[in-house]
Amino acid sequence: MDKRLKLLAVALLVALAGCTGGANVGGGGADGGESVSLTADASGGMEVEPGSASDDDIPQVQQRAVIKNGYVSLTVEQFNTSRDAVESAAESYGGYVSDSNEQVNRRSGGTYRSGYLVVRVPSDNFEAFIDETETLGEVERVETNSQDVTDQLVDIEARLDNLRVQRDRLRTLYENANTTDDVLAVERRLTEVQTEIERLEAQQASLENRVALSTVRISLSERPPGPVQWYDTPVLEAFSESVNGAFVALRAVVVAFAFALPYIVVFGGLLSLLGGGVFVAGRAAYRRLT
Repeated sequence: MDKRLKLLAVALLVALAGCTGGANVGGGGADGGESVSLTADASGGMEVEPGSASDDDIPQVQQRAVIKNGYVSLTVEQFNTSRDAVESAAESYGGYVSDSNEQVNRRSGGTYRSGYLVVRVPSDNFEAFIDETETLGEVERVETNSQDVTDQLVDIEARLDNLRVQRDRLRTLYENANTTDDVLAVERRLTEVQTEIERLEAQQASLENRVALSTVRISLSERPPGPVQWYDTPVLEAFSESVNGAFVALRAVVVAFAFALPYIVVFGGLLSLLGGGVFVAGRAAYRRLT
């Protein structure tokens, strides 16, 4: 039993030493402090050996994990041509188009296309891809932003390590449980720990994916057509439009007459009868008076 306690104490001291060492990466070189190492003696105790760690054994500063996002708005001559150019540029930098949208707009009797593309490109090529995208049209707006998620990833990894240790212990307890109540209690807690592990692993994978692949949203729009002045219309086109206008006007008159004809017949007949009756009555009254 004493041997087990000693081994447990050794494991705890090693874990604490690892956590302390991770929190003080590079600290010895900065303040000139003496480096130490931990070794286990034959009896299970711990001995401190000053000056036993070399400079090569000191961990390097961890690389920062940064999520990069960008937005580029361009006015282009041909939407389809520029869209293909963006797709080719994304592929050349090791990326791909994850989403896209295209629509046809109408203005001043003409049409023009606009839309956007969402590109995922390796973070190392983020700035180069932005620079190349700006050459594909007239730049209206460019935005870039970044988010450092190093601390989040470190925290998630630490929590995962603790949860995995708990899971291993619970599995051992589950195997050694003797009563039904113990089995159910351990199983319930084991399920909770496993669910939390899976949630953190999904969050970790999402952050790592966003760090590895930057997101760039590119808006493309053709130039909207301006208003057309009547004197800029070609002669033949103007004559054709005038003839068409005359036929449209004539057809409108015919349609209007056809639409009003039933009303004219019905109400015209009633007005004629009413007018005739008034005329006859008036004439009879005149004769009586004379």
